[in-house]
Amino acid sequence: MKIAVFSTCKYDQEFLEKYNSGHELVFFEAVLSLQNVALTQGFDALCLFVNDRADAEVFAALEENGVRLILLRCAGFNNVDLPAASEAGIKVLRVPAYSPEAVAEHAMAMVLTLNRKTHKAYNRVREGNFSLEGLIGFNLHHCKVALIGTGNIGKAFYKILKGFGCEVMAYDPYPDESLINEGLKYGTLEEAIAEAEVVSLHCPLSDDNHHMINSTTLALFKKGAMLINTSRGGLIATQDVIEALKSGQLGYLGLDVYEQESELFFQNLSEDVIQDDQISRLISFPNVLITSHQGFFTKEAMEQIATTTFANADAYESGLPLMNEVQA
Repeated sequence: MKIAVFSTCKYDQEFLEKYNSGHELVFFEAVLSLQNVALTQGFDALCLFVNDRADAEVFAALEENGVRLILLRCAGFNNVDLPAASEAGIKVLRVPAYSPEAVAEHAMAMVLTLNRKTHKAYNRVREGNFSLEGLIGFNLHHCKVALIGTGNIGKAFYKILKGFGCEVMAYDPYPDESLINEGLKYGTLEEAIAEAEVVSLHCPLSDDNHHMINSTTLALFKKGAMLINTSRGGLIATQDVIEALKSGQLGYLGLDVYEQESELFFQNLSEDVIQDDQISRLISFPNVLITSHQGFFTKEAMEQIATTTFANADAYESGLPLMNEVQA
């Protein structure tokens, strides 16, 4: 098939070309949108990432252009209008899991960095400042952690937390029996958050959990608790989090995702004036750590994304069962 790859960075091209199973690939740096959908003419399939726009208007144009398949090189699909895809007769396939350990390990790296302030210590020492003032942290051993979401990534993060000796309570609408058998306790969202010193989000974004972390739920946090989000930016009401940081209700914030990240992440904007006032305010806090959707970014994960993406393409082309199809 002839496949248009959108939102391409150098590393995407490197891994997709290496593991290509025989398809014709054309790479575009641009994010797919209604403004550039004309680029899809003549392609059988599109390969999209988290910030590509695939709404009803785009699908109408894709159908007219003859596109038959969407290959998501990610697990999330909240940026895809599935009913519109179905109406256009376009199949949508995803990569349901790619090294969940990569994201879980990044979440723990954020916890450790915020807690022990290693990023600040690094900068101090480089300037000849060996003082420990302001660098005090807390033990993770016996620390109470709220694990929000126990899918593949949440499960991997739970194993890491157990290794640190944390006391964990989880919330998930669909509890995992294997984790219960391992001793994990489940509760309501309110029960999990209560008295937790760390709250870590590991859930897909849906209409039901959009802005699940808001002024109401933040009021339930233990004062000075840490919030980590390596899932989807829309889980958090950003302005409410800013207010919680200002008041001290929230003591630490680690974000690898951001609700308006499509205008920022995966780009070098170092010479530009950032127009997003909310992220500029977040960056100004000394107790906030932001990475640009980096959690998935390991060699193993990139290999899995590429191989699964082409396995999906091959299955579609060969008329085999579409194990990774996403349906409305």
